[in-house]
Amino acid sequence: MTTTRLPLFPLNTVLFPGLVLPLNVFEARYRALLRDLLELPESEPRPFGVVAIRDGQLAVPRGTGLPDESEESPPDPTAGFGADPMRSFYEVGCVADASTIRPRQVAGEGEEPAEGGGGPASYEVLATGTSRFRLLSVDASGPYLVGEVEPLEEVAGEGAGALASGVLLAFRRYQKALAGANERTLGPAQEAPDDPVVVSYLVAAATVLHTADKQRLLQAPDTATRLADELRMLRQEASLISKLPSVPGAEYTVRPTSLN
Repeated sequence: MTTTRLPLFPLNTVLFPGLVLPLNVFEARYRALLRDLLELPESEPRPFGVVAIRDGQLAVPRGTGLPDESEESPPDPTAGFGADPMRSFYEVGCVADASTIRPRQVAGEGEEPAEGGGGPASYEVLATGTSRFRLLSVDASGPYLVGEVEPLEEVAGEGAGALASGVLLAFRRYQKALAGANERTLGPAQEAPDDPVVVSYLVAAATVLHTADKQRLLQAPDTATRLADELRMLRQEASLISKLPSVPGAEYTVRPTSLN
């Protein structure tokens, strides 16, 4: 088993391979993570691991004044996650490549200034999911969490191609039901991808589901299983939406956006 160490960025959302993740980073522990990523050559990948936070677990909110944001104390990498962070995270996550890291020198409204008045108050980050991993252990000895992870291979499974075609049709019906429930006009259909793996991840990211449901799709044993689950979910959701006068939160089908 080949393992590697990867900086961890826990979020209240699930990142899928191939999907873009914009971040506004202001907590001291994650600013430290990004400073280390910025030391890597710009021409090379700048990877970190995104893990979804389990239901009932909360990351530290901004502006709490906890020790990890003070000048006197170093960041507390476990703040909000308890003594054993592994219990707060789902087991399967996604590697993200920070293609763009843009420091912001002036703190915005509600943001804490950087320690000692030096360095960026926050970072704007644009990252892209690349591949899945299984989280084996968490090291909390540094300013941010670091995971020991093993890569997860994507296996097609039996009938993935046919399932992908069915999922795309069901997703289009789901989009129409969602647009109708919100009294919005559905735009022209975009060209569908041919790769069943890409279909499975795009649909998983674009469907309005609870974090636990998205996480189940991320950690599916193979593409065919993920697509079969999506087909069932899409049919259920479209049927439910058609009976509702409006669907709050439908705008989140555009893309995942997370604020640290």
